[in-house]
Amino acid sequence: VQLQASGGGLVQPGGSLRLSCAASGSIFRGNVMGWYRQAPGKQRELVASIFSGGRTNYADSVKGRFTISRDNAKNTVYLQMNSLKPDDTAVYYCNINQIGEIYWGQGTLVTVSS
Repeated sequence: VQLQASGGGLVQPGGSLRLSCAASGSIFRGNVMGWYRQAPGKQRELVASIFSGGRTNYADSVKGRFTISRDNAKNTVYLQMNSLKPDDTAVYYCNINQIGEIYWGQGTLVTVSS
């Protein structure tokens, strides 16, 4: 299984970005896809996750600002990030959890700065 993330970049506070992550290989139904982030000097943390049936989970810090979605036909997960803050600056990683195995993408850098 391979994950390819894209969509990071530099954005001003209050701006928006959309991250995408496409999974390829042996993808099974009933998986969970998610986005994590790791800021400099901090541990990696969950941002949002989505089950194949559509149930979602968000970190409190992004509720109301970020939206996770997925296209099961394309094995792709998205993260729409609005009202971005400097504290959202981090490397964002996507992952997929299926039948007890977890796979990670390569990470994409999001920098929120004026």
